[in-house]
Amino acid sequence: MTAFPAEVPKATGVETLGGHTARQVLRLCEAAGLNGADSAAYARTVLTALGPVAERSLDLPPPDDSFLSDDHTPVEFSLAFVPNADPTLRVLLEPGCGAESLEENGRTGLRVVREMAQRWGFSTKRLDELEDLFFPPDPEGPLALWCALELVPGGVPRVKVYLNPAASGQERSADTVREALDRLGHRQAFTALPEGDRHLFLALDLGDWEEPRVKVYLAHHDLSATEAAGLSRVGGGSGRSGQTEIKRFFTMAAGHDTEAADLEVEDGQVPRLGRRPVQSCHAFTETATGRPSGFTLYIPVRDYAAHDGEALDRAVAVLGRYGVEPAPLARSLSAVTSRRPQDGVGLIAYLGLAHQQGRPPRVTAYISSEAYAVKPPMAVPSPRRDAVPVSG
Repeated sequence: MTAFPAEVPKATGVETLGGHTARQVLRLCEAAGLNGADSAAYARTVLTALGPVAERSLDLPPPDDSFLSDDHTPVEFSLAFVPNADPTLRVLLEPGCGAESLEENGRTGLRVVREMAQRWGFSTKRLDELEDLFFPPDPEGPLALWCALELVPGGVPRVKVYLNPAASGQERSADTVREALDRLGHRQAFTALPEGDRHLFLALDLGDWEEPRVKVYLAHHDLSATEAAGLSRVGGGSGRSGQTEIKRFFTMAAGHDTEAADLEVEDGQVPRLGRRPVQSCHAFTETATGRPSGFTLYIPVRDYAAHDGEALDRAVAVLGRYGVEPAPLARSLSAVTSRRPQDGVGLIAYLGLAHQQGRPPRVTAYISSEAYAVKPPMAVPSPRRDAVPVSG
């Protein structure tokens, strides 16, 4: 088993990916209310999971064209917010980044996750049952395995893995997802999913989760707010109030006009997000009904804002709607970078709204590491609108 380093690298004359990432983790942990011992433990955990690329100089190009972020940093952060609580910090990373092939990338990722399981005493049985589906001899697609660490108090993270449904070919993605759900006991789940343009990820909670989830992520191109609200299948649909909230979140995160009475129609036409697609996530925890217990909508705000100042304003507005204090988000952005939000776009990559049965809505902001590049501000075109007026 790989040994965890005794210390977190400190800044030297040569900046490394690991040093850059570790300092971001330490500062983000502080912003999220974690104590010093937990922060140091988590920084070491992330360094070990990154493996040899942690020692790579940032003067060199990225280790490979990682699909995880726009500048190919194999790390992304996120903060999940609910009212009257510290945010929950998560780190998404690609353990196999820098491997010579996608197959090796996946095998490295499996090894790292199994080392985590050995260290923290959790089972990888559900992942093992899917190995042949997602790790074929000659895999395809933009990724093999990503690992997310939810950094909770105590120094032992909750672990989840993200797998590629297109590993055996994009044309077989749906069959791969269906088979994976069947093997995991969710035999009715596939038919509960809404239509999407492609299956992006299948994710598994591993280890100490109150209700371990299997999650399916879909991409939706050219989506409108009303169509987004219709994607939820939680409890047979979110209900009128839930759909209204999803529509409101869509319009706020996308920067559309939210003052129109129906939140959707402007000048008789429908605004749509026609650049980077919106994502939906459908979480399954029980096998009896086949219905998902959770739904999340993700808006790629970086493609629909001129700069991160706009993206931050939208995030603050969404947080305010759900009674969440925005100061930890501002502190977290400062923990990641010293640049002004107005000087680039992409620091806030996505905004997400999650509805889970029996729990309050959760807002998540996804924060880019920007280890290799900052995307300059851009001119954002007006939202695409259907040429055909809306009826009814």
